[in-house]
Amino acid sequence: MKKYASLILFAFLLNGCDDGDLTVQEINFESVDPTSCTQNNDVTLLYKLKSQEAFLLQMPANAGLKEDTGEYEYDIPTGGKGTYRAIYRAYDGALVSDNICGIIPPSTPKVTDEWIATSGKIVINTTQKDPVLAADGSTKLTGYNHDISFKNITFDISGSKPQTYPTYPFGTFSTTTNVPASLVFDSETAGRCTNNGLNRVYNFSAAFFIMLDNLDPELIKNEVTATGKPRTGLINQTTTTNKLYYKAVAKDSGSFSSSYFCNTTFPASPAIGEDWTGQTGEAEKSGIIEVTTTLVGNTYYHTVTLRNVTMLKGKSNFKLPTEFFLGRFETNL
Repeated sequence: MKKYASLILFAFLLNGCDDGDLTVQEINFESVDPTSCTQNNDVTLLYKLKSQEAFLLQMPANAGLKEDTGEYEYDIPTGGKGTYRAIYRAYDGALVSDNICGIIPPSTPKVTDEWIATSGKIVINTTQKDPVLAADGSTKLTGYNHDISFKNITFDISGSKPQTYPTYPFGTFSTTTNVPASLVFDSETAGRCTNNGLNRVYNFSAAFFIMLDNLDPELIKNEVTATGKPRTGLINQTTTTNKLYYKAVAKDSGSFSSSYFCNTTFPASPAIGEDWTGQTGEAEKSGIIEVTTTLVGNTYYHTVTLRNVTMLKGKSNFKLPTEFFLGRFETNL
């Protein structure tokens, strides 16, 4: 119901104007920071408020504000109708956020002036916030800053001629995230997949997993390693060998279990919300896979450790702990 109410609300905001006192010659919100309405999962509605004025920007949720560094452009549809919209309104009384985000919009104040963007581009320059560094060498990605502006935007003004701005700033809007939210596995015991030609080692919790895929066979041998001399390899992002993944479930989509991992094609459920790959390693410096093997009775114990690993998604990144214990698994003589 919330998403329909929000769509009805925005339709209400875009409908006709009433006569009143406040009219404007230009839009000026430079000193106001944008904020957002949070009750809708399908639409992102950003807005800026002054005492009797509102400037609104509507975009599809999970489409306009990207969680990756880069510059993104979106067309404002001709006529101002579509999924990307910008609108300015003046009112005959004081405004609060409930005038914009309330499920049932109040009857007052009333609109006195309306400018609807009928063409142009929305330009969003997204940068990663500085990550938080922990004592173990890991970093957490905390969010992104989205610098939003308009290019060649034309407003259709009620009762006046259209007005065009070659460039016009909307402001910087910040989003938060917490990647990785946790790096604590349910168990120290790692899983291994060797069926159907697979060679995977993984560990997981209900919410996330870290997996080494298509491991070099030379890394896993039933041979004891000398003290302080593990077998080593390098993560490789660009080939199919020694790939590293960090994946986390999407919100409210389920959880991981051991049955997920040894399929040649990953199951569709649970849905993946975060999908990162390990950066290609550099010998003796970064992206290092270490395997230490011991023998107890007739059982070999293989301990897998990752060192100086950076995870990548597009142009975003975070670091695992400098020495990261992936897990331990057994093989027999």
